[in-house]
Amino acid sequence: MPETVTMDKIVAFCKRRGFVYQSSEIYGGLRSSYDYGPLGVEMKRNIKEEWWRRMVHMREDMVGLDSAIIMHPKVWEASGHTSTFNDMLVESRTSKRRYRADHLIEDATGIDAEGLSPEELTKIIEEDERIKDPVDGGRDFAPVRPFNLMFETYMGPVKTPENLAYLRPETAQGIFVNFKNVLQTSRVKVPFGIAQQGKSFRNEITPGNFIFRTREFEQMEMEFFVEPGTDETWHEYWIDERFNWYTNLGLKEENLRRYEHPKEKLSHYSKRTVDLEYNYATVGWSELEGIANRTDFDLKQHAKYSGENLEYFDQATGERYVPYVIEPAVGPDRIMLAFLVDAYTEEEVNGEERTVLKLHPRIAPTKAAVFPLSKKEPVWTIARELYDDLKGDYRLFYDDSGSIGRRYRRQDEAGTPFCVTVDFDTIEDKKVTIRDRDTLEQERVPIAAVRDRLKALISG
Repeated sequence: MPETVTMDKIVAFCKRRGFVYQSSEIYGGLRSSYDYGPLGVEMKRNIKEEWWRRMVHMREDMVGLDSAIIMHPKVWEASGHTSTFNDMLVESRTSKRRYRADHLIEDATGIDAEGLSPEELTKIIEEDERIKDPVDGGRDFAPVRPFNLMFETYMGPVKTPENLAYLRPETAQGIFVNFKNVLQTSRVKVPFGIAQQGKSFRNEITPGNFIFRTREFEQMEMEFFVEPGTDETWHEYWIDERFNWYTNLGLKEENLRRYEHPKEKLSHYSKRTVDLEYNYATVGWSELEGIANRTDFDLKQHAKYSGENLEYFDQATGERYVPYVIEPAVGPDRIMLAFLVDAYTEEEVNGEERTVLKLHPRIAPTKAAVFPLSKKEPVWTIARELYDDLKGDYRLFYDDSGSIGRRYRRQDEAGTPFCVTVDFDTIEDKKVTIRDRDTLEQERVPIAAVRDRLKALISG
């Protein structure tokens, strides 16, 4: 990772160029809450669409779903969220600040304390003098206790226990409770997958690192249902498939690695989990995406709590079984942050410094910019007509302000991969110049061929 790339630099860049803003900024902001600006919303949409294209549209064994954010409370009982979806909370008696206990210990000592009991965490905090309140340096902490991460709300006008509901902490359960519906209506056969994108909510004790960990976030999850006994092979398949998706979109392979979860730290539903980790600038290696073998846990739990039969009948063999599930789960926010860190480049070109965002064309916010070399006629009119003709295929930008060099630099910084310039030669030869952001190479293309040429360059 280049030394010039820091998380502080990425945060400042995102604000300055309109990728990400602090939410409610005019009121002082809201911690761990962010709004996506004009360039950010385009990039995030491109990431989501690229994921959907690859996971759903390019496959015959996949269908989509969009389930509700607020579901029956028993869904979360069956999944284990109401009883086990906890982080370990510790409160400083001196500063009154609350921290996630395992993170407090790890930051101070380097000890991996994830998965330890409240009693074990309390003992470490009490005995290790290195563990102090990051705010005031105090060592007076209350005992560690579990803290459930689900946001509570109420259905209807009266706040009673009977009306208690939750904002979903993950999209996966909406897929599991619709397993039978999809089977009956979509003519799918095992092995097959159900993909979903949508908002989730987790009341994190210590959110942070910009858009990496927030309380409101989007998820892109897919549950792939397989015959028991084939699950390990399919798990390996999806680990490789997801790794290749990132590298095919330009993420540097040296910044991406696989992390095998130790058996003693696996989630209650998991037979095996492998994370794809990314080296997030000064933050270091952190989870980008998790690929879990969830076995038949979820379907069996929902069958038990609902009374519905969620078995699959294999017409070819006459067998009935509850499928195992392979789950690749990721969020577009973390993907976007990884691509921003990976693509951000400061370099010297012809003796001049330039900041360039070397994003793959398919996820770049703006695909191409159209420039007239001059505002004089007929150059300006030709450029404007070309821009109007190309509009609608993808996000374009038109700019006739400032020198051509400054216009190039503005688009380099925004990650725009191609700039199309109409010059005075265009009047005679009916050709324009297409400039490549990364190589700076230029090619002359007939005006009539610009659409097809850009399409080929972007898809490439």
